[in-house]
Amino acid sequence: MILKKFTPAFLPFIFFAVNIGASVWQWSVKTSYLSDETNNNSEAFLWIPENCDEVKGVVFGQHNMCEETIFEHPAFRKAMSELDFAIIWVTPIINFPWDVTTDCQDVFDKLIVDLAEKSGYRELSKVPIVPLGHSAMATFPWNFSAWNPEKTLAVISYKGDAPRTNLTGYGGSNLEWGRTRNIDGIPGLMIEGEFEWWEARVNPALAFRMMYPESCISFLCDAGNGHFDVSDQVVEYISLFIKKSVQYRLNDDGTLNKIDCKKGWLAERWSNNKKRSKAAPFAKYKGDPHDAFWYFDREIAEATEQYYAEQKNKKMQYISFTHNRMLLPFQKKAHVQYNLPFKPGKDGITFYLGTAFTDSLHLNISNEHAPIKTKVNRINGPVKKINDSTFQIQFYRMGFENKKRTNEITLVAHNPGDKNYKSAVQEISVKFPYPNMDGVMQSISFGSLPDVDFRSKSIKLNAASDSNLPVSYYVKEGPAVIDGDILTIQKIPPKAKYPVKVTVVAWQYGIIGKVQTAKPVERHFYITQTQY
Repeated sequence: MILKKFTPAFLPFIFFAVNIGASVWQWSVKTSYLSDETNNNSEAFLWIPENCDEVKGVVFGQHNMCEETIFEHPAFRKAMSELDFAIIWVTPIINFPWDVTTDCQDVFDKLIVDLAEKSGYRELSKVPIVPLGHSAMATFPWNFSAWNPEKTLAVISYKGDAPRTNLTGYGGSNLEWGRTRNIDGIPGLMIEGEFEWWEARVNPALAFRMMYPESCISFLCDAGNGHFDVSDQVVEYISLFIKKSVQYRLNDDGTLNKIDCKKGWLAERWSNNKKRSKAAPFAKYKGDPHDAFWYFDREIAEATEQYYAEQKNKKMQYISFTHNRMLLPFQKKAHVQYNLPFKPGKDGITFYLGTAFTDSLHLNISNEHAPIKTKVNRINGPVKKINDSTFQIQFYRMGFENKKRTNEITLVAHNPGDKNYKSAVQEISVKFPYPNMDGVMQSISFGSLPDVDFRSKSIKLNAASDSNLPVSYYVKEGPAVIDGDILTIQKIPPKAKYPVKVTVVAWQYGIIGKVQTAKPVERHFYITQTQY
């Protein structure tokens, strides 16, 4: 498949804050999987590029943590638009390891057919797939590809497991592939953060390459980063990997070529402050091939080396969190090492935090750091960023029923470093009571929304609470975004099936101790091709 020239902008660890609600998912369907997280059926959301005439592939992920951040990143959306690739995100998850004996494959096969029918892009159910998963969901992409080799274009395991690993992200036993199952010729990318480094996670990937000599396993150490963060740089790298997969595998008729790993390049595994063997074509590589990973070609091999060089031989700096100008306790052994007490402002939903540079024990303020401002952004959860110290609860399409996720927010602080200091990252969790049952009751009135034709630009929303507190909204599905009480219709993909449904949810959290959380109210309307 012929591609436009793609030059990744590997800037040093700039992060983009994705505000929830700003990213469009035009369609959704209920899946046939009943989740114990919500006691309801999981939902699958679909995004198709707004100028896409025909979908050529789809990236598929489930709701753990960073999948959503990657999928809604503007650079990732732009890259997928250039490829005419769709994105499917399922919440809650269907299955951790992708154990087909649990019927997860049947659930997926049905949801993608349903989305194809609902969207009007019927080819969606037949195009190649790129499974992508993070952390506890990082094992599933390998197993998905092993059970769907004819459908899988490439594999992305983000922070991150090796294929057939004994150390799964979800903590349970991995699936047994048997003697004949393999992923030969399917490019796979494992990513692990420098600050989460564990040799026992990397070694199975090297062993897999030796066990399966026709496998095509690439590896990226996300140098200067940890487990939960998503930098612009790593998004650009993932996008490049997918574009290379399209370039080398996807034919114009939709069939897939098998990659010959010996026609690619080798580059040494990452190690800090060590002289590296030079990346080279497979047959000309001078280093130890047992300590090397495969890459498509010179461009991506050298991009990997550049990625590592930017963080080499630099000093560490450490970020801590503060609240009311006091350092919060650092919990070294915790998965997320900081917790912020939820003490909102007068509106009941705005909360505040600060950051500081400290010593490596996170006990004392330190002047040993780059003179660059630290940014704080969302990783996941119902939150809107106002600035780097001010955030608000902002519910979104995940909904209100998830007892595991509805009331939890994860943020990440990051500093890009400079010529002397490495980039630094630190995560923090914020939990708040949901529903808030402390105070007087309130209820929302939200009138029906009329259908509009495709020429319409915006709609003023009219929900109100009998508490006189301001009502907020989010778009659950549909080509629309909301700012305040104005819903703006976005460009509709050209092959969309009309009418296109837009679902809007009105909510009011309340004020702890004064007003309870209101029951959310959902309304929908249709965008039609008929002029009203």
